[in-house]
Amino acid sequence: MNDIRRTILWVVFGFSMVLLWDQWQVYNGHQATFFPRATPAADKAAVPTASAATPTPATTGATGSAVPATTAAHAATPALPKERFEVSTDTLKLTFDTEGGSVVRTEFLKHVDDHDKTRNVVLLEDSAAHVYQAQTGLVQTAGAGLPTHKTVMQVSGDRVLKEGQDSLSIQFTSPEVGGVKLVKTYTLHRGSYAVDVQQDVVNASGAPIAPQLYLQLVRDGNPLEGGSSFYSTYTGPALYTEDSKYRKVDFSDIKKKKADYPAQADNGYVAMVQHYFASAWILPKGVQREFHFDGVDIGSTLADCCYRATMVSPLGAIEPGQSKQIKATLFMGPQDEKMLEGIATGLELVKDYGHLTIIAKPLYWLLDKLHGFIGNWGWSIVALVLLLKIAFYWFNAKAYASMAKMKAINPRIMELRERLKDKPQQMQQEMVKIYREEKVNPMGGCLPIVIQIPVFIALYSVLLSSVEIRNAPWILWVTDLSAKDPYFILPVIMTLSTLLQTALNPAPPDPLQAKMMWIMPLAFSVMFFAFPAGLVLYWITNNILSIAQQWIINTRMGVPPQFNLPKFK
Repeated sequence: MNDIRRTILWVVFGFSMVLLWDQWQVYNGHQATFFPRATPAADKAAVPTASAATPTPATTGATGSAVPATTAAHAATPALPKERFEVSTDTLKLTFDTEGGSVVRTEFLKHVDDHDKTRNVVLLEDSAAHVYQAQTGLVQTAGAGLPTHKTVMQVSGDRVLKEGQDSLSIQFTSPEVGGVKLVKTYTLHRGSYAVDVQQDVVNASGAPIAPQLYLQLVRDGNPLEGGSSFYSTYTGPALYTEDSKYRKVDFSDIKKKKADYPAQADNGYVAMVQHYFASAWILPKGVQREFHFDGVDIGSTLADCCYRATMVSPLGAIEPGQSKQIKATLFMGPQDEKMLEGIATGLELVKDYGHLTIIAKPLYWLLDKLHGFIGNWGWSIVALVLLLKIAFYWFNAKAYASMAKMKAINPRIMELRERLKDKPQQMQQEMVKIYREEKVNPMGGCLPIVIQIPVFIALYSVLLSSVEIRNAPWILWVTDLSAKDPYFILPVIMTLSTLLQTALNPAPPDPLQAKMMWIMPLAFSVMFFAFPAGLVLYWITNNILSIAQQWIINTRMGVPPQFNLPKFK
């Protein structure tokens, strides 16, 4: 029975590793290895790849709406020269392109780059190494072309948010294309990463029109630079609707035309997500929209370029001489959960906790409250683990009490196994008799531990995903809890605490299991040398508190703590 208990623990550990590997595959844009999701028969509203070499007709979606290719040349020769210029607030430095009035670069003035502390984080970008842009334009099912993100526009407005100003506006006005004029007005606010985007469509032609507005995010499919080999986070498109909730649309699924997502809704958003940061186009609730995710060739030298996350909204009929206005929000910023909740319903879900969101969100709320009281994210992590240990004290006490009883009778079990090793049936009967006499449940140490696994995996997700911990110091040499320990002091302490915890557990009677008990913790600890310091601190705190609790319970039960050192002979 003791062997059975050990076997079940290893099965639980092995299954946890399988789940982590599976999610690691998914986060890296690959199909799940062990639990692949069902593949739909065909990609919904897939849009053919457009060539950048020559002007390409607009591609047509499921309902006939056409979304122009990213770099397809506009039918009309631009009358205005193209220009790129910067607009700055206290939080953002945006680069606009008068071609389409698109956002082609976003720099966050309050977030320092992980790899070069002299630079700020750049999200949207148009360079030889990275393509990531936010675009809008008009399409219609038939008739002349309309202003798109390839139409060169005239610009007016302030370029810098001045002292005393709460907002600034930049206006792009297109020439008439097909008798239609498009006016885009971007309004940036102090202290905000959400940009209001108002689009006015003016019908200056002599006939009614029924245009559709598209809003899209275009990004290459390359992973983030400097990612870890031991853990990964999702990079790619996503969408949200109230019916289907938050859904990630992997680059690989788009490429294979196997992406599965709702075709339309009257609420929600499309987004591009990466570790700590995201962008999203958001339309007001009640405005009808279609969703499109597709690949498009923009003529870039990048190996995997590019993908589009698009919303298309019908504007209805516009009579000659009339105009129609539609408002949207363009978010480009950090995944600050409280801030995201205030911008749009469901936007906080771009901070992806995975399948354990229902547990992770309360843990983040508690961590945030602790930080508000303590003022240091490192000590807040320690306090949170301490509170979880207190909450699970009864479960842990039961588990350690069972282990203590097992340790007390372990010499008798070992003697029994040696004496009756050639009589397995009799040995089992005698072992059951000893367990019954001593009132020991060999499974008593398993269930309490299994119950806690989802909570600690959810806390792992919280610490890995929270941008608030990024660049947050703890003490002395730990100046960034989201980066690995520069001197590897925490990983070494983590390894030592894991080995100490292993030594305090009863030694399995089976020699192979005894070896595995030492090899697996060592192998697991190696990964922590590449983990962020905040995650390592969490595990160290958990280990130390577990060791202290186990020591106290063993002493109370009259089973003196002893160290079971490995025997590899």
